[in-house]
Amino acid sequence: QVRLVESGGGLVQAGGSLRLSCAASGRTFSSYSMGWFRQVPGKEREFVAAISWNGGSTNYAESVKGRFTISRDNAKNTVYLQMNTLKPEDTAVYYCATSTAWVAKASTDFGSWGQGTQVTVSS
Repeated sequence: QVRLVESGGGLVQAGGSLRLSCAASGRTFSSYSMGWFRQVPGKEREFVAAISWNGGSTNYAESVKGRFTISRDNAKNTVYLQMNTLKPEDTAVYYCATSTAWVAKASTDFGSWGQGTQVTVSS
């Protein structure tokens, strides 16, 4: 089991940027694809972005394409989500998760989850 800890969330004005980090414990991080999801109260968890184990492939939700970038540093056991041109509708708790699939989008393809970090975008 991989333990994941997200950080980097906060309050930002619309149009601003944030970079989320997800630090993983264990020596098997580089064998997993990684994903970012987000959730607002009362709604289902929503796919945001995913990256393959070697960083060679990525996948994004249409709503964040061109604004968000997922990356990873296997030497640091960390995956990142750079979020630019933030909008109020990006407000949510953001979670990272591991997957054994190549570049998955469904939450059921992800196993270990972090505790989440709150992102709030003010208008």
